[in-house]
Amino acid sequence: MANFFKSFCDTITRSDKNIRFAAIVDHHGTILASSERKGIKPLLNEEQTSQYALAAVTRQYTRIRWQSILGKIDYTCSYYEKLLRITIPITDSRNHLCFVIIFTFDVTTKNFHQIIMNKIKPIVIGKEKELLNRA
Repeated sequence: MANFFKSFCDTITRSDKNIRFAAIVDHHGTILASSERKGIKPLLNEEQTSQYALAAVTRQYTRIRWQSILGKIDYTCSYYEKLLRITIPITDSRNHLCFVIIFTFDVTTKNFHQIIMNKIKPIVIGKEKELLNRA
């Protein structure tokens, strides 16, 4: 199972040259796998990344309760000075959070919405059924 998650993260990281980092996190906030662009210097250490993952899952729980009214979340974005951090929640048919995909872009990325919708979302949608079977 770990190989599936690692491969999934590697696929996201390789999908665009502007992607710095990708991780898949379970509904408890535990990082199942991650991947970094070769040659990148991480801005967060391992402990900070784990804390961020837990916080990201907590935020998604507060957001998904509105999906039944507002529609399914494609992604959320935090625009920091040094990077853009994106989260994509993976929910089951009952709107329960199963996973959160976290990835980052270089802050200079201008067309991040197009990259997410045309490159990342198709990867996630293509693996969603398999992800939900592993939840």
